[in-house]
This record gives sequence, structure tokens and C-alpha cells, in this order.
Amino acid sequence: MTRILRACAVLAFVTAALQSAPASAALNICNQTSYILYTAGGYQAGANMFTRGWTRIVPGDCAAVFPDPLTAPTYYIYAKSSQAHSGLARAWGGNLRLCAKDANFALQSPLTVPGCQGDDTFQLPFAALATHGKKSWTTTLTESPLIPSLDVARVAGIERLLNDIGYKVGPDDANGNKSRDDAMIAFRKHMKLSETASNADLYAALETEALKASAPAGYSVCNDSDGDVWTAIGLKSGANWVSRGWWKVPPAGCAKTITDPLATDKVYLLVENHTNAYLVKGPMKFCVTNIEFEVFGTDKCASRGLTEAGFAVTDVKGRAGYAAHVGKDGLLAPAPKIVQPRTPK
Repeated sequence: MTRILRACAVLAFVTAALQSAPASAALNICNQTSYILYTAGGYQAGANMFTRGWTRIVPGDCAAVFPDPLTAPTYYIYAKSSQAHSGLARAWGGNLRLCAKDANFALQSPLTVPGCQGDDTFQLPFAALATHGKKSWTTTLTESPLIPSLDVARVAGIERLLNDIGYKVGPDDANGNKSRDDAMIAFRKHMKLSETASNADLYAALETEALKASAPAGYSVCNDSDGDVWTAIGLKSGANWVSRGWWKVPPAGCAKTITDPLATDKVYLLVENHTNAYLVKGPMKFCVTNIEFEVFGTDKCASRGLTEAGFAVTDVKGRAGYAAHVGKDGLLAPAPKIVQPRTPK
């Protein structure tokens, strides 16, 4: 059974197909595009709408947005391309506007309350999937007839990311694609990736480097470690100092902590791992709490029932966008310039 859904942007479209023998009962999304996608899902239960995201899916792979057996008659999905990609952002969705966040989220929204609750929540156009009472359903997101399979998408995704980073990868010819092969050799050498590195490791490295190259408007925190991290930021906002947190950032993922073009010289950063150990800290003191917060002012933290913590500085002067990368040992230095391979004439 196949269903065609209307897309919400850039002439992309969505196909949904019921798998005859799914690996497990779930709502699965397959990425048959050349973009790394971040996907969100939703469903109605009683008088509430539940939404959650973001599930990262690399080209050629599938992942479960809802990993449990399906119970609702209709589910809703939305997908957006990674910030790592150059050019216009792409989105796959429909006409029903549901609540989401820039960072990872799980929201419960009463149907009787218009709009979204919380200053950091907003609506996105989700597409409806009628699953017809099935316990498992798989949806494939597509981009172009030139990408007819998941295997082709996997290769197209690698080529797109290499171009996003700055390598020049041309189309295939009768002898294959030497420009892609040369770029991959140079990239693996630059990243110290072995020939046996997994597809997941390769895509994580490609997206990380592409994010460093793109640095979209605003301030992002990218997690290059192998475990979840939580981040908070501090900055001067007008005449006041303000600190905000926490954003949960999964491995190989990024959180957009500031969405507007930067209008400050410095953003201060605090990052901790699942053991509450600080991966990034510094001398600039801000007030924080152990739950989601926005605090104005940096003084009298204790008397306000808050905790004082030291943030590290990131210099963003003159930039509209900045991506801070955090590894297992702390804040990473900016990526070195990549020298393009020369193609023999």
C-alpha cells in the first residue's frame, strides 16, 4: 500500500508504505534523500496532542520516531535538513501545525489551548499518516527520481556533505567518480578515519566538519563526544546579563541555542555530561539551576535560590553565526583549513 503526501517546501514529497515484515512494531522513517534529516513525530491521545523530536537519520538509513507498537489511528511527522548543509534549508511535512522546539523535546499540548506553551516552543507544519490500525508503519522521505533507492541516497548524501565542506565532487562518468574518491581519501586522512570506519562514524565526521564550515546564523552547540551532554549559555542582552539552559544534545547532534543572527561579541558556554561533570567551564560567573531556566543578572545567585557556575567564553565578534563543538575533553578548537586535492591533468 502506498500513499503520497503533500510536501511543505521545496517540491520535496513524502511516500508512506506499509512494510509486510517490519523488524519491530514502530513508526519508522527511512531517509531516501541526500540530506541528513532531523525528524519529529506526533499523535493525539484523549484531549492532548503529544509531539517529540528530534530523531537524526542519515541518507540511506531508517529509524524509529516512535519505537513502540502504534495505537493511535493517525500519526504526524515533520522532517528538516541538517544545519550542516549549505544552501536553503529543506523540510518535509504537511498542513497541521503542531508544537516543537529547536532542541530535543517531548511536549504535551492540550487541544483546548491555542498555540504552544513556553517561550521556546513554536509550531511546525506536520503531515498526517493514517496507519489504519497497524502496529507498525514505515514512511520513506524522498527528494528526487534521481535517487531511486536507499543505497543511492547513501552515496548521494556523502557527495553532498563533501561539497558542503568545500571539496569539489562532480557527477559520475563512465569510469566512476574519481573526484569523489579523491575527496574521500583526503577527508579520511584529515579526520584520521580508517577505511573500516562505520557508516555512522563517517556521517558523524562529515556532518561535524560541514557544521564548522556552515556556521548558520545564531549560536549552535554541537556534541562531538560519544554521550549525551547538556549545555547552557550566558550573554549580554541589552543592559542586562542573562543565562539560559538546559539544552540536551545527543552524540553527533547540535542544539540551536540562539536562533537570530548574533549581535554580541562574546557568548559564554557551560556544558556537562550525564555524570554532571563539566566538559566546558570557565571564569565568567552566571546563575543556573538544575532544571530549565532563564535567569537575568549574575549577582546574588544563592539568595535567589540559584547556583553559581563558571562559563567559558567563545569569541563570536563580527559573526552572524557560530557553532561551538564539544568533545569528550572539552571545547574543540576551530577546524584547520582543508587543502583540496589536486586532480592530475
